[in-house]
Amino acid sequence: MNRKSIRNKIFMGISLCLLISISIILTGCGQDKSKSDWEYIKDKGTLVVGLDDTFAPMGFRDENDEIVGFDIDLAKAVGEELGIKVEFKPIDWDAKDGELKSKKIDCVWNGMSWTKDRDKSMSLSYKYMNNKIIVMSADNNINIKDSSELSNYKISTQADSSALDGLKADKNYDKFKDNIKEYKDYAAAYLDMKAGRVDVMVIDKVMGEYTYPELKTSDYIFMDDFYAIGFRKGDKELTAKVNEALKMIMDNGKGKEISQKWFKNDDSFIVKE
Repeated sequence: MNRKSIRNKIFMGISLCLLISISIILTGCGQDKSKSDWEYIKDKGTLVVGLDDTFAPMGFRDENDEIVGFDIDLAKAVGEELGIKVEFKPIDWDAKDGELKSKKIDCVWNGMSWTKDRDKSMSLSYKYMNNKIIVMSADNNINIKDSSELSNYKISTQADSSALDGLKADKNYDKFKDNIKEYKDYAAAYLDMKAGRVDVMVIDKVMGEYTYPELKTSDYIFMDDFYAIGFRKGDKELTAKVNEALKMIMDNGKGKEISQKWFKNDDSFIVKE
């Protein structure tokens, strides 16, 4: 056999291998694309929940370093309804969109506020909880009844928070904006208030009243802050399945039971769609 024939046979062999490989890849891709987002979750049997594990009482670590919280119990209940396991994965909260798109997680479920921007970038569940933005103080004599009164007080809050958004959106913001001091977290804001360097703290109701029960809550409420679960933008069927499970849990009393466990027998936070 001459060299030309050998080269031809080698070339044909390589070509055949390439064609087979390409066929396998295309077939595999076709199978993946034929599956819906819900079938993808059902087939792997696990819903991976991304969360910030420092947000008490929604999702945080207890004294045994176990991840616990309202959203943790609610997600487990949804998993039971859907017949799948739920895995909790702490993430960098600022990177949550990238974690979703890369499929490192399947949803973001951790006291995440419903916003118009998130509704555009994610597929959001229905609003299952109504948090509120409130004013708290270590001084029992302080009771803010109208936001205009904040012009007389030094205000603390967490940077890049829903509470800060509530302050900025308030009709009287221009009257008290120079009194606001932002902190990296609420723990630092709380310590400064206890030390007398600020007078009040603006914070999420669910976190404030759970973490700092000794503080006085003022009458004034800045705004409602609805929580929702965030899925990949195209994951409509998965979103619908979780919504169905949430509705079942809220209707059968399980949601009320979980809420009362974490919010001192107060089930006013939960929302029935």
